[in-house]
Amino acid sequence: MTDISIEFTIEPFAPDQPGPHVTEAIRAVEDLAGPDVQIEVGPFGTSATGPIGAVLALIEPLHRVALENGATRISVQSSPIPDTTNTQGQA
Repeated sequence: MTDISIEFTIEPFAPDQPGPHVTEAIRAVEDLAGPDVQIEVGPFGTSATGPIGAVLALIEPLHRVALENGATRISVQSSPIPDTTNTQGQA
């Protein structure tokens, strides 16, 4: 199955001063992500990349924890990661 990457931003957003709505949500994602999921925390958003089922399973707890800690908005973008190992049809 295809891998997927999600990128999420949690508001309210304050550069260099993430509140618990951000830090606790990222901690929940990091704690739940298996070894096949790579988490990258950036200055304007966080991404999770890996097997589609494992990554999609992070979305519900991400929202729950962020909202429980005061988030006013959560933006999530998802993109499939093309399978470059498929050599079917090549000679």
